[in-house]
Amino acid sequence: MKITNKLGLPQAFVNMAESDYQYKDKQYSVTSLLKGVRETILERRHHNEIEQDVSDMIWLLFGTAVHNILDHQDEGEHEFKEEYLKVKIGEYTLSGRFDLYNAKTKTVTDYKTCSVWKIIFGDYEDWKQQLLLYAYMLKSIGFPVERGEVIAIVKDHSKSQSKRKADYPELPVKKVTFEYTEKDFIDIEKWLEEKFDEIAKAEKLPDDKLPLCSLEERFNDGDKYAVMKKNRKRAMRVLDSKEDAEKWKEQNGGDFIEVRKGEDKKCPDYCRANRFCNYYQQQIKEEKTA
Repeated sequence: MKITNKLGLPQAFVNMAESDYQYKDKQYSVTSLLKGVRETILERRHHNEIEQDVSDMIWLLFGTAVHNILDHQDEGEHEFKEEYLKVKIGEYTLSGRFDLYNAKTKTVTDYKTCSVWKIIFGDYEDWKQQLLLYAYMLKSIGFPVERGEVIAIVKDHSKSQSKRKADYPELPVKKVTFEYTEKDFIDIEKWLEEKFDEIAKAEKLPDDKLPLCSLEERFNDGDKYAVMKKNRKRAMRVLDSKEDAEKWKEQNGGDFIEVRKGEDKKCPDYCRANRFCNYYQQQIKEEKTA
């Protein structure tokens, strides 16, 4: 990946943004598997063509800095940290680096930086999945894991807001814990097998034939259906399906239903491979001609 520096920031920013990670045939990292297969494949194929400016990576650099500081601290008793793991899954290799493992409590820990909205909404499924993958890898090499733990540093926390709002996190750090059962390990092993099977098929396809990322992978909440009244801009009610909107309209009134298309929030701002994605490029063309 080519790192640019449009603002002329100090070289230290550029150095931290540059990565020496090299893609290896038939080897995929935990974080890459959590993306859509299309995004993952496009990033690998066009790695040397993708450009990203340091100014767009500030929060990534902040997260890297936090990891570097914590990595230089001594482990406690029964702990070891920052180990790079590789586990075979059929013809493929799963790789990943967890932040901390405690053999006594059988806990794998990951450090995260996040927005305050992540904590307010409490949507931690992606964290749970990532920690479960690390737990699976540790378990595969003989280190039992019963729980995952995220230490989340809230980068935009406001102390004044925490005093005024009941649902606002009180502190700028949050510990989120997940308990894992044997069924979780069975399910994640099946998920890995299916994911690598999907990747194996996708690797043989040209860019424009790769499977489309799911709504969830595109950060798209799906289409919404607004029950409207004539000469009124504000919706009477917004629902998730046309059927529910029709039913609500019959019971409560309204003149027509307006379809509000779901927005792909990830594609324009958070997908590094969007320049090579025919789906996204088509979306841009349609927006320009609309």
